[in-house]
Amino acid sequence: MEINKQITLAEIVKDNFHTADVFESYGLDFCCKGNRTIEEVCNEKNLDTDKLIHELSNIDFIKKEGINFDELELNFLIDYIINIHHSYVKKSLPKIADHLQKVHLAHGDNHPEIIEIENIFAEVSAELESHMMKEEKMLFPYIKKLVEVKNDTGEFAIPPFGNISNPIIVMEREHESAGNALYKIRELSSNYFIPSDACNTYKVLYEELKEFENDLHIHVLLENSILHPKAKILENEIKESIKI
Repeated sequence: MEINKQITLAEIVKDNFHTADVFESYGLDFCCKGNRTIEEVCNEKNLDTDKLIHELSNIDFIKKEGINFDELELNFLIDYIINIHHSYVKKSLPKIADHLQKVHLAHGDNHPEIIEIENIFAEVSAELESHMMKEEKMLFPYIKKLVEVKNDTGEFAIPPFGNISNPIIVMEREHESAGNALYKIRELSSNYFIPSDACNTYKVLYEELKEFENDLHIHVLLENSILHPKAKILENEIKESIKI
């Protein structure tokens, strides 16, 4: 892909996931707010557009882990999201919560922002656990059923939520909520700046929170920019073919 001022952040990362690192370094949201163009975000953040494009263009155009996510069958993409990203979130939530509590007890008096970060992360944890359950029990099975219908290995049935756009709207709204909460944590932590009096747990905690935010960005992009739009197209094609 030739990168120019009018291409959106989501399109660039969708084509090459390595470019996410560049956007992360500038604090640019390429998932929930990825529909903005390079020109728009550079004007908003007062960034040098040519410099950003140059950095993005110099990224090695090899797909992450050798996978072209845009070409995956939707059922395989769902399995990847569950096995890689959902698994990571489920393992990380209790670990980060434990470290937040320890840092709160040890440093809360000198760093009250940790208390607010702990409260925000607790809310995010509850939201993400509910969110992933809804995806794994409702939306993802339906999309897999659509793939079966397309491949003539299953029969179409109207789901209880009616049109697939209904749960997708909810999922993407929750994606945005989680993204905003983690951005607030980034702000409160001064971009994960480790204070001079930080213990080792404090240092580990901020690295974990940074990694968690980065993973969520990729996770959301896979769903918002690839899975959801393709699933909507597939549902429409199936409904048109059987005259629903």
